Amino acid sequence: MGMSDTIAAIATGAGRSAIGIVRLSGPESRRAVEALFTPFSGKRLSDYPPGMLVYGALRDQEGKLLDQCLATWSAAPRSYTGEDTAELQCHGSPAVLTAALEALFSLGVRQARAGEFTRRAFLNGRMDLTQAEAVIDLIDAETPAAARCAASQLGGAMSRKIGGIYDTLVDLVAHFDVVLDYSDEDLEPFDQEEITAAVGRAAGELEALGASYRRGRRLYDGVGCAIVGRPNSGKSSLLNALLGYDRAIVTDIPGTTRDTVEERAAVGGVLLRLIDTAGLRETGDAVERMGVERSRQALQRAELALVLIDGTAGVTGEDRAILELARSVPQVVVVATKADLPGFALPELEGVLALSSRTGAGLPELEREIARRFPDGGSEGGEILTSRRQAEAVGRAAQCLRAVFEGMERGMTPDALLSDVELALDALGEVTGRVVKDDVTERIFERFCVGK
Repeated sequence: MGMSDTIAAIATGAGRSAIGIVRLSGPESRRAVEALFTPFSGKRLSDYPPGMLVYGALRDQEGKLLDQCLATWSAAPRSYTGEDTAELQCHGSPAVLTAALEALFSLGVRQARAGEFTRRAFLNGRMDLTQAEAVIDLIDAETPAAARCAASQLGGAMSRKIGGIYDTLVDLVAHFDVVLDYSDEDLEPFDQEEITAAVGRAAGELEALGASYRRGRRLYDGVGCAIVGRPNSGKSSLLNALLGYDRAIVTDIPGTTRDTVEERAAVGGVLLRLIDTAGLRETGDAVERMGVERSRQALQRAELALVLIDGTAGVTGEDRAILELARSVPQVVVVATKADLPGFALPELEGVLALSSRTGAGLPELEREIARRFPDGGSEGGEILTSRRQAEAVGRAAQCLRAVFEGMERGMTPDALLSDVELALDALGEVTGRVVKDDVTERIFERFCVGK
């Protein structure tokens, strides 16, 4: 797959919409659009400056009118991909967009593959790999915090962070090489303490960056949240209330939920992977018993447990056993349910929240409590790792630099440790794409949608 050809794709989502966009990139982008699009002014599209939207008629390869639309073009390298590009902004009928695309194909333009526009941007030096990954993160963002983080990374926040450390290490290696290769010259000698301090700072920054990966993944994968409690304590009702629609079956019959039900929802600005579990109790029913065991497993994997207690029944021995079981979860919120029913009483437990899934009373308080437990601090700056690939490479770089730092602390000379510094540089180069293998780029861009 070369970049000498011209590609096109529908860049807007499937289905009907007010506006639909067909995007092109490659050397024939403008000329292909000009073959189908005629401005109502009587001029050609190329008579207008790059970036200007021009109103005109779009016709197919046989000259039949398809739409009245807007067109624009951009010249390399001042475009998203770094190539000549063009766009047709049509009415969002799938039939119109498909016909426009087919007309372009008849002119020798080919269908773009998933992620090919952004891949070309990377290969043409318009962005590095952290920015390319930020594009798909921005598309996939389900919370404002995730969107802000991705936007910051697309703007180069992570690139600058990694680049600063990279440049520091390059300067060190260059100094090593000059002093070692020209030892007979009157050059500034090694300053052991200065180099040790610089390497230590770089290692510390990378270790802190590596520690941010868990928070970064929460933004996009969500926090595992197990909703647990006795049968008929209101677990499925709470799941439905948090989702805003009826996902789980709710009845007054204990044991209705026989298996775990998983859904994603933004609660208090925090993306949660909600797991509605079977009621935790001893049971002779084989199917229900399997559901209870899966509930226990879900609890073990969770970062947040919402422990539900029926506020009309008081705290039972089973409730206390569940609370004890939930102690292994990093964050636990105890919720007294059915606050709208007669006989409700708030249990004498520390920090318990009263809630009615039916009326919504207490839901805002629950959302605020979850937001407090999982703040998105640091995400807006974009200096947090969001992909396993990034985290693994940063971890290797930090490990190499830590070895250099410890070696110099033991009195080893810098030249003896030069190979570890170079390995750290290679690892950092993988993060941004300075050093990258074809299979890595394939894995990154296969996540993209067609048209981006």
